[in-house]
Amino acid sequence: MKKYTIWILTTLMAFTLASLLFIEIFYMKSIVAVRHEQFSQGVRQSLISVVVRLEQDETRYYLEDELNKVESQSIYAQHLGSTLPRQEGIKYSFTTASGLEADLTIKGDANEITKLQSGASAAGNSMLNARELYRGHFLYQKSMLDEVILNIISTASNRPIVERADSATVRKYLRQELDTLGLTMPFEFAVVNRAGIIQYRSPGYDPASASDENTFTQTLFPRDPSSSHNYLKVYFPTKKDYIFKSISFLVPAFALSLIVLIVFVYTIIMAFRQKKLSEMKNDFINNMTHEFKTPISSISLAAQMLNDPAVRKSPTMLQQIASVVNDETKRLRFQVEKVLQMSMFERQKATLKIVELDANLTVYNIVNTFKLKVEKYGGHITANLDAMNGLVEVDEMHFTNVIFNLLDNAVKYRSEERPLDLVVASRDLPDERLEITISDNGIGIRKDDLKKIFDKFFRVSTGNLHDVKGFGLGLAYVKKMVGELGGTISVESEINVGTKFIIILPLSKN
Repeated sequence: MKKYTIWILTTLMAFTLASLLFIEIFYMKSIVAVRHEQFSQGVRQSLISVVVRLEQDETRYYLEDELNKVESQSIYAQHLGSTLPRQEGIKYSFTTASGLEADLTIKGDANEITKLQSGASAAGNSMLNARELYRGHFLYQKSMLDEVILNIISTASNRPIVERADSATVRKYLRQELDTLGLTMPFEFAVVNRAGIIQYRSPGYDPASASDENTFTQTLFPRDPSSSHNYLKVYFPTKKDYIFKSISFLVPAFALSLIVLIVFVYTIIMAFRQKKLSEMKNDFINNMTHEFKTPISSISLAAQMLNDPAVRKSPTMLQQIASVVNDETKRLRFQVEKVLQMSMFERQKATLKIVELDANLTVYNIVNTFKLKVEKYGGHITANLDAMNGLVEVDEMHFTNVIFNLLDNAVKYRSEERPLDLVVASRDLPDERLEITISDNGIGIRKDDLKKIFDKFFRVSTGNLHDVKGFGLGLAYVKKMVGELGGTISVESEINVGTKFIIILPLSKN
């Protein structure tokens, strides 16, 4: 699949998934907003109903109080012969023209009702007088109600709020009204005056936790003078849980969409990695073919020369051809070994033959062996092995290959503008560790490539030249082997200045 095709598919899928998540988030926010509004309206409606019921209770209180006063005065007047109206009334028994018997009780001022008795023989006059009596009774009741209303207006606000709206009644009314609207959740409340001072509160009411978001306020007895106003504050500690519970059915859908998005992103990343790995493998095959072609051509040419009788008769020529065949065979075998090193990366653990050796001595011998190759290119190699204790437990063959690989890279990527200057050093570190550094003044490595140089098949862009051979396996092999030996490796580099590899190994426990 081509790269731009992957990008097109990635863009389309990303846009689709992002749009889906956006719609789900928008829908969840809309539902939350609707739930908040419904909750707020329900609570406000409940508070208004509570206030109305409290006002009705207060009106009932004043009516009962007034009626008790009137009854007391009537009974007192009957015993003392007062002119105050007597409320028990007068009872009449009569028989209609058709023979039906009935009782009629007229309540009101007994003195006024008595006047009706003189004309009892005339039914029409009796009914007229009865209507007058009821009219007088209505006017009396109206005056009594007017007096009650006047008392409510003038004296009700002077009563203590704890009497007008006691805690138990307020809690009962709140519970009833909230349950009616389906808001079956715990609540706490308090009554505060105009200055914000709490008059009383429920045991669980905490002013510090009561925020504007979960607290609702309603004026008690709003017809009182503004200076006497009190406010009912109701706090819902579990409001957020109630709102979240109403949209909990959307959470699985959102979670699944998020998982799909994460899987999609991971799949795209892996696709690009696989594509890059495929490209590096193609480069590896091309390089391997080129590396194998040269020694095979040389061996083939030597074989052709051996077919020449004149060459077979010359010992010098035979020796030369034998030397070429031997060198090219070694070179070919070395390349094959490099390819076989790939199998090590697929194993969980490499098979090592751990021995104790002196790293200083081993590195010194490697430097002496490599000196000829460095001098061949006009360079210079120096060994500053200053570590007092160089005993390490390593696999000798792999440890030697690690140092050789790093020195070989220094020669491959040398700068053409100046002679190669290669320095190998060792020094002691705290916690019984040994540091080995290999520094050069080559072309350097870009910062973007520093994080990738230990990846399998990766070759730095500055080194991907026809005159620089390799499979991109050397540093990956170095990284793996140093890790297998219990150490670490890092790199420092600057373009056109040089590169420095730092190996840290634990010292031998013995």
